Amino acid sequence: MNSNSEIHTFGWREWVRLPDIGIKQIKAKVDTGARTSALHAFELRAYSEHGRDRVEFRIHPLQKDLDTVVTCNADVLDKRIVTDSGGHKEERFVIETTLAIGNLAWPIEVTLTSRDDMLFRMLLGRTAIKNRAQVDPARSYLVGKKKRFRKRSK
Repeated sequence: MNSNSEIHTFGWREWVRLPDIGIKQIKAKVDTGARTSALHAFELRAYSEHGRDRVEFRIHPLQKDLDTVVTCNADVLDKRIVTDSGGHKEERFVIETTLAIGNLAWPIEVTLTSRDDMLFRMLLGRTAIKNRAQVDPARSYLVGKKKRFRKRSK
């Protein structure tokens, strides 16, 4: 966890990890115009486990790649009405998960929504970076680096 009070500088887009839900890397747009972070999700299924509300969802973590699918499970923190940049209101599941970027990590709230038609599979909103980071809109990938993976043969 980032325990010191140092403010880091992020680029307008960064490679991040969400280890609690099994996402090894995902490109996020750091969006100070968005209050809440949003994660691409489809085939959402709410269920209860040991008295806790949970949600299972699937995600395409990579842009322009509909073949790679990760199935995730998380506790439901809340359900909220969120207004998107186009003014449309949508009720979304809210989960809490660890955001890891470079050698930094801390818990953030994320809403789940379909982002198939969006360039970025994740938006990192201003609440998630408040008191932790500032954004240099002229630069990219200042903290999070893309990991190279070998494609597995089918």
